[in-house]
Amino acid sequence: MINIEFLKAESDKINVHLDETALKRYDLFAEMLVEWNSKMNLTAITEPDDVVLKHFIDSITPLSYFNIENGADIIDVGCGAGFPSLPLLIARPDLKVTFFDALEKRLKFIDAVLDELGLNGNLVHGRAEDFGNNADFREQYDYAFTRAVAPLNVLAEYCLPFVKVGGSYISMKGADDEIELGTNAIGELGGEIEQVVSLKLSNRDCRNLISVKKISQTSPKYPRKTKKISSKPL
Repeated sequence: MINIEFLKAESDKINVHLDETALKRYDLFAEMLVEWNSKMNLTAITEPDDVVLKHFIDSITPLSYFNIENGADIIDVGCGAGFPSLPLLIARPDLKVTFFDALEKRLKFIDAVLDELGLNGNLVHGRAEDFGNNADFREQYDYAFTRAVAPLNVLAEYCLPFVKVGGSYISMKGADDEIELGTNAIGELGGEIEQVVSLKLSNRDCRNLISVKKISQTSPKYPRKTKKISSKPL
């Protein structure tokens, strides 16, 4: 399905060195992504080299810049078809990954991929504004990830409640600089912007990785309901 040598070369460029098992798993994941995409809308990106760069390499770039410790608990909030969480888990099977999404059919796809690849993950169907107030999930994770198009101040309200004090929320964004927009919201939610990494993929697509450190507990009034988050963002 994909060019394994291309994937290996691109991952080596970002100092994420994939073994043969990981490379085979990426290939199988790509095959299943295209197959399932013919039945449900998972992604607009299906060309093999685009899948490698825009899905796989893009998803694992945080491993190049952040020291994600062995066995870390991570949650992918709004995981969609499993990006960035599935590529991260393939590269780092030691991670404990929670795949969180509001659409059950996406989680069924991820469950099928995990089963086929022989990997483990925790699948949770629900809305972030509800589970962010659930004691079993609130402030339980070392890292929260998103690869989403919503503004940083909105994403932070959904994600920071999941992160334990001392952990981090990593927002994977396009080229737009949203630091100013998100700073006040992040502070209100108990976080502070720790690091911003601006990079380009090999195809020249621009990316920003925004690392937000959780320095104090999030007030119990957050997250608010979606309507309030959308109409009156922090």
